[in-house]
Amino acid sequence: MVRFEGEDIATTGYSKHRREHVSLVFQDHNLIDYLTPEENLRLVNPKADMKILEDLGLSREESKRNIMHLSGGQRQAVSLIMATLTPIDFLILDEHTAALDPKTAEIIMELTDKVVKQKKLTAVMVTHNLRYAVEYGSRLVMMDRGNIILDKAGEDKKNTSIDDILAIFNKISIECGN
Repeated sequence: MVRFEGEDIATTGYSKHRREHVSLVFQDHNLIDYLTPEENLRLVNPKADMKILEDLGLSREESKRNIMHLSGGQRQAVSLIMATLTPIDFLILDEHTAALDPKTAEIIMELTDKVVKQKKLTAVMVTHNLRYAVEYGSRLVMMDRGNIILDKAGEDKKNTSIDDILAIFNKISIECGN
């Protein structure tokens, strides 16, 4: 169960309340493939400043081309910006770097960190990248089959290493016969 302002957002329909306060970024970009980056952004905010696309490193020409002509990382960056163009309180990131090469994933993580901090968002990031789990955010929660098996915040999180998490993962894996 995921509760936001008293509403279980994991099981309720896509209500207006949820749409106005919660945004999602998935592993596979959630853009309309036959539109340009500009057109995708304007669907969310017709008054959006398109300079934001230049800030992502897209040329004017690229921002006016079909979204499918961009690299996976560029599409994911546009998807992240699109998800945060309107005022929201909560951002859910579902393995949003999983399908990217390591260098591009780093760029997307840096952009994510910047956006979350600038907009003062509460964010939940699902990741299998243990380094990202350790380096980013203020709290680390590790789950197994719906149960919390590790919950670290503050100094405890800062003192948690990749090896600590990997040891727990390996123990679970051995117990499951993997």
